[in-house]
Formats: sequence, C-alpha cells, structure tokens
Amino acid sequence: MYSESKESPRNDVILIVNDVPDQLNLMAVLLRKTGYNVLMAEDGREGFKIAKREHPDLIISDVAMPNVNGFELCHIVREDKELGDTPLLLVSAFHLSTESAVKGLQAGADDYLEAPYEPVRLIAKVSRLLERGRLEAALKESEERYRDLVENAQDIIYTHDLEGRYTSLNKAGQRITGYTLEEALTMGISQTVAPEYIEKARQMIGRKLAGEEQSAYELEIITKDGRRVAVEVNTRLIYENGVAVGVQGIARDVMERKNLEEQLQRSQKLEAVGRLAGGIAHDFNNLLTAIMGYSDLALRRLGADDPLRANLEEIRKAGLRATSLTSQLLAFSRKQVLQPKVLNLNSIISETEKMLKRLIGEDVELRAVLDPSLGQVKADPGQMVQVIMNLVVNARDAMPEGGKLTIETKNVYLDKKYASQHVAVEPGHYVMIAVSDTGHGMIPETQAHIFEPFFTTKEMGKGTGLGLSTVYGIVKQSGGNIWVYSEAYKGTTFKVYLPRVDEQVETERFLLEKSESHRGSETILLVEDEELVRGLVYDTLELEGYKVLVANNGKEALRIGEEYRSEIHLVITDVVMPEMGGRALAEGIARLRTGIKVLYMSGYTDDAIVHHGVLDKGVNFIQKPFAPDALVKRVREALDKSL
Repeated sequence: MYSESKESPRNDVILIVNDVPDQLNLMAVLLRKTGYNVLMAEDGREGFKIAKREHPDLIISDVAMPNVNGFELCHIVREDKELGDTPLLLVSAFHLSTESAVKGLQAGADDYLEAPYEPVRLIAKVSRLLERGRLEAALKESEERYRDLVENAQDIIYTHDLEGRYTSLNKAGQRITGYTLEEALTMGISQTVAPEYIEKARQMIGRKLAGEEQSAYELEIITKDGRRVAVEVNTRLIYENGVAVGVQGIARDVMERKNLEEQLQRSQKLEAVGRLAGGIAHDFNNLLTAIMGYSDLALRRLGADDPLRANLEEIRKAGLRATSLTSQLLAFSRKQVLQPKVLNLNSIISETEKMLKRLIGEDVELRAVLDPSLGQVKADPGQMVQVIMNLVVNARDAMPEGGKLTIETKNVYLDKKYASQHVAVEPGHYVMIAVSDTGHGMIPETQAHIFEPFFTTKEMGKGTGLGLSTVYGIVKQSGGNIWVYSEAYKGTTFKVYLPRVDEQVETERFLLEKSESHRGSETILLVEDEELVRGLVYDTLELEGYKVLVANNGKEALRIGEEYRSEIHLVITDVVMPEMGGRALAEGIARLRTGIKVLYMSGYTDDAIVHHGVLDKGVNFIQKPFAPDALVKRVREALDKSL
C-alpha cells in the first residue's frame, strides 16, 4: 500500500511502516496535520521497496512485524548504499529492556519511541531526527566539502573508537590542544580530558550507546603545554555496517564565554560593593562635615599659642584623611558630582608630565607616546588627572627596582567582535589611554580582584587599596571602560576607553571675581535633617553676619517660607531628606517666593540634582564634607549670581 499526503508547506517525506492499520493511519494523520508528507507501508519488505523508490527523509518502523521486523528493516536500510544514512525511529508497544534498546541501536536505529505515546513526544522526536538527518546529509553531500569543512572549522572536530582512542583530529583541534595528528592518534580521551571530567565523558558515551537523548555538555581539556581549555561538546555515534563503532565529537572552545561570564560576575560584584560604599560614604560625609567644620570654627577662636590648638589640628588632619577616603569611595561607587567638559587627553598628560616625573622618581623612565590626531572626550578634567596619577603611581609601585613606564594615547574603533568579548562595551569610536609598566605583573587571581576597594598586594601601611577602585569608578561614571592585561613577571597594561566626541575643546572661563570677604547680611533659610550638620552651618553663617532661619525638614521649611514676612534671599537645603527631598522643597518654595535662590548640599549624588553624577547646568551645589570657608564662599557666590 502506498499513499501520499496532499500538498504541504513542508518538504520532509516520512515513511511509516506498521502492520497494524489503525496505528499506521493514526500516526499518518498526526504527521500530516503537522505538515509532513507521509508514505505508508504495512510490512518491512514493502517499506524497503518504497524507501528505495522514494528516498524518504525519515523512516518510522514498528518493531514487531511479520516477515521483516523493525530490527531487520534497520539492518537492511543501514547496509544499503543509497539509504544507509536515513534516520530511523523504532516504535514498540512493549516496554523496552536495556538489551532491546542496545539491540536496536546496534541494528542502526537512531531513536526509540514506546507506544502509547503523546503526540507532542512523537513530533519532537521526528523533528529532532529530521534536523539531524538534514545535518548529516549536508555533511555527506560531498566528501571533499566535508573534509574541507572539518579542516577549516574553528571548533575541535574529532573521532574516537568506543574505547576512547582517537582516530582523527582536525586542524583546529591540533592548534588548540597543541598535539599533532600523529601524536593524537597514539592517545585517548583519558590523556586529554581533565582528570575530574574523564568519568563524565565516559558516562556520556555510555548513554549515547544506550540510546538516551543527550544535549551538549561541558568539560575541560588539558593542552600539550598544560593549559586548561573549557569546551562544549556535542557527539554522535559512528556506524559501520549498521553497528556503532565510535564517536564523532565537536568541541567548541567556550573560554571566551566563560571569560565574559566571569567579567559579568566581577562587574556585578563591584556594582554591589559600590552601592554599599556609596551609602557608607554618604553617612560618613555628614559626620565629617561636622568634625571638620567645628574643628575649623574652634581653631578660629583659639590663639596661636593655645595648648588645645595642636590637638584640634590633629583632629582636623584626621578628618582630612577620612575625607580623602570617603571621596575615593564615592569615586568607586560612581557617586561623585562631575562637571564634564570637552577636552583632549593629550593636553592633560602634557600639563601633568613634569609632576608625574617627580612622582615616579629617577629610577623609572617615563615615556609619553601621544597620538597627535587624538580625538576629544567629554569628562571632568580634574577626575582625568586623578585617573592618570593613580595609574602612574600603581605602575611605579610595580617597579620597586626601576623600569619603563609608558603612557600612550590613540584613537580606536571597538567593533562588534570586541564588544561581544567584553561586558558593557558598545561598538563605536573611542579614545584610548594606556599606562604600561615593565614591573612584576599580576597572576590571574590578582587581576580578578584588582578593582575591588581595599584590595591591595602592598605591605600593611603602604596603600589604602583604593587607588585602582577610584580609577574604575571615575572611568565608569564617565561612560568608559577599563581593562587590565598582565602576566606574572611580564609587566602590566591598563587600557582606558572613553567615548570619542566630535566637539570643540572647551576653555575655562572664570566669570566670578574673587571676593576678599564672604560676609553678608542676607536672610538664609537652612533646611537640614542631620542635627550636627545643621548646627555647624548655622554657626558658620551666623559668624559671617547672615541671618539664618532653621528648618528640620521640607514641610517645616515650606511653612516658614509661607509665614515669614520679610525677604528670604537664599535657601540652603540638603538633597536627601525624609518625606520631602531638596528638589521638591525648592520647587515648592519657588511657588511661594518667585526668584528665590537655592544652594544644594549633599554627600551623595543618587538624587534629582545630578544625573549619573553630572551636575545640572546652573545648579548651585556644595559637596559634603565641606569646610566653613568653602561653605561661606559658595554661599556668597550663590547670592551674587544672576538668575
């Protein structure tokens, strides 16, 4: 009996062989509904004749049939030169023992299906076998094309017998493993697979022989020079005369993917630590504002020979050191307030070169290789100086006995391939600054932690472990990326990539004249929820002659703004406060008093006044912690500035 479906959107032809008409017709209906062309035969002999004539893409055969059963049909098909590669799916209404499964596989079946079966399971197996059949047919289409494909593939393609001895290895495999073909043919998987993965590899082969469905799996191989390479492996059985005699495998080098995963994990870890560091710095900045401020106020009141003066100066010095630490923590956590300008990094390097030479000492030779056609970037000039200085100091410390330190700039284009290998990189034009040294280098374990705050390889007391963390934060906050390249005893290179901008370099223009005095008599509304800071600002401004109205929160400030009958010249407000933040307060009080000026204070930039750390144009802002002198200067500037 021979039957064919009506016209179908699919071109796949499936031959069903079953001596039970009801089962035959039911399967045919299911496959036709899915869109396949169906041929039918009621026994193995007729099925083989139809297969010889029509060359189906898949044969589905019942096991138990008179004359020629499913196992025998598998043998016949596998031994036929024209049909030998046709995918075969055996169907049985009886529970299959392991022995039967092995017998079927040895006969040449590609898969088994027990009846009764769910239609979706049948369709899934059919789809998988057809897909595999298409791949195998494509490979066999031309032996020459196949060999060319194998030899020029970027993946490792190999074969081995059932004992694990290699019988072939393509050029990519030889290149990646370091073994020649002749060497590989004398070896087995136990000599190339990492010891802890050998059992897994053997189990996978056993499952394949048992007919189990198998997806790709990962393991590590050991190269000739002892390196470990992570690979993703797909395998299929090799048949001779219908009998499985070996395994063909494709092993894809996934080290690039693994590296990306590790980069992502490190990036996420740094993000989490950054959020924690930023929060801590915010709280510390409020405390340091009070410590530094009250120290300054007290020092003003003491005579030059007062015995308490030395104690207060030590407190102030400690406060300055703590301020430096919180500043670095804020830089790492990308919570600094930046004032970016269009600038040329060559100019920054040239202007700081003399200072850098003094910084590194006479034992280190400094070379600047600057691209004369270097493009512009948009960044905070002061922060870029900090980046260069920190990288130079790090390079100097890596060369205690002297060496060469090179600063290089270059225009680069990072393409899609580079971006795919590096987390958070967008393809495009960048300006690169690289700082290289000839020092002792770093092992991979050190590189994995190099940007973490407080991580240092220096002796106790010889570094805070915040230098490179600060660099990382500044670069990231500036929209760039930084990567480290190093090997033990072979030096280190840090490469910073900042987005290139097609704009003219901005020149500094100082519009405000320096004032000899910052005193005043204006009325200022002070809004601060932190009592220590509130008291300091109040005392400082009172000493300078200002009249100060005090509010603990935004709602109280609005009430004062509404009820106070005289003019309020300036509002000084913290940005982050409970219930009502500084921005909302400013908007509310502006509705009550048109044209009122506002000066914002904050120890943290995750708020409405700055966006990704960039200060809004025209906003008056002072970063905590601040000294009294800095506060009164900023207050005077805000009062004198035209709206």
